[in-house]
Amino acid sequence: MCSAEPINCFPMLVNILSNTFLRLFNSTARIRIWSEPFYSTQSPEIKIDIFFICLSYMIILAAGLPPHFAVSSMEDYKVKIMH
Repeated sequence: MCSAEPINCFPMLVNILSNTFLRLFNSTARIRIWSEPFYSTQSPEIKIDIFFICLSYMIILAAGLPPHFAVSSMEDYKVKIMH
């Protein structure tokens, strides 16, 4: 009925319980649920835009991390910190 991931099992559990209670009260209605945890886009232009936004963020992040460690190391050297 569902995979082992909790994000998929909880909606299925709610659906099973809801339909069971409806049958107990002699109702002919049924409840259907679906789970789409991630925003999906069908347009390739949007996917390309999202890719380039993430890529530029990662490049900026990668460019900023090494100087941070170098400055931290130099500050340790100045105050003569022993590890």
